[in-house]
Amino acid sequence: MLAGKRIVVTGGTGSLGKVLIRRLLTGEIGLPKKILVFSRDEAKQHAMRVEYMNQRAATDEIIYRNFEQLLEFRIGDVRDFHAVSAVLRDADVVFNAAALKQVPACEYFPFEAVQTNIVGPENIIRAIREHNLPVDTVVGISTDKACKPVNVMGMTKAIQERVFLRANMDCPQTRFICVRYGNVLASRGSVIPLFHDQIRSGGPVTVTSPEMTRFLLTLEQAVDTVFAALRGARRGETYIPTVPSARIADIAKALIAKRPIKTVVTGIRPGEKLHEILISEEEAHRSIRRGDYFIILPILPELRHAEEAPTLTSEYSSADDVMTAAVTRDLLDRCNLLSIDEILLDGELLR
Repeated sequence: MLAGKRIVVTGGTGSLGKVLIRRLLTGEIGLPKKILVFSRDEAKQHAMRVEYMNQRAATDEIIYRNFEQLLEFRIGDVRDFHAVSAVLRDADVVFNAAALKQVPACEYFPFEAVQTNIVGPENIIRAIREHNLPVDTVVGISTDKACKPVNVMGMTKAIQERVFLRANMDCPQTRFICVRYGNVLASRGSVIPLFHDQIRSGGPVTVTSPEMTRFLLTLEQAVDTVFAALRGARRGETYIPTVPSARIADIAKALIAKRPIKTVVTGIRPGEKLHEILISEEEAHRSIRRGDYFIILPILPELRHAEEAPTLTSEYSSADDVMTAAVTRDLLDRCNLLSIDEILLDGELLR
């Protein structure tokens, strides 16, 4: 599907971006002609370049003498229209993973979140529209916090979804689609690395509420969702993975195990929900099932297609079908997350 294509990944040095690029390099959906990593952090780009050029075990599928022609790094900011226009000039497919995603940072600097999470996507659309670029598909990466948002990060991501999906009417030659998923296990800034650090320090482990739940998926599952949308989504659709949810308290208990470490309940932080939602009540009435995914159909009638009856009758919440403590522990064990001697950095296991 992507064989011979030119791919741009904005925010390509982030947690999802790194795993997405590794998967693209395997050629599992066709080996691209070019993959452009577009981000503003030169240190992360340099580290990523060195990693791929020297650690062959990470990408054994790649013929290294062709490597420099395949993967390219571009310094630039998705907020900068001129930089975006330049990097998209010959692109066939764009994955927009650039984001400000830390909830407290977005609360304290809300306009910064607007600039990256809303203006950035608009720059992508504007570049395609004004320069008549022959981009085939743009995939917007969203979050469960965009559904019934209560914090700035979620609010800006919700607007990002609508900005991308509306773009199908302005750029009829380009397919704009979105994916929305929940907490990625052990990604940068997530709760598991925090718990690991607290356990290494002797505790206590801080839990905001004993009843708090979150959807859990691995970075590989997140990329699976992106690829599923790329393969099957129609213009204006949003793909939602069907994933398990767990109590945060059960995650803490599994990581602590038999260690003499206390757990302290600190209360829900500003901008936090007790439960996350991937599909709201309103969206449920225009959501269908397609394989292992729920699909939210476009809100704009001009983009709708004749489809089967909606699958859901109520919201899709992390409070539904919560895993038991034992099942949660088994999931963490399968993901190699129970040992505090193993550190996950940006989703990559370092021993």
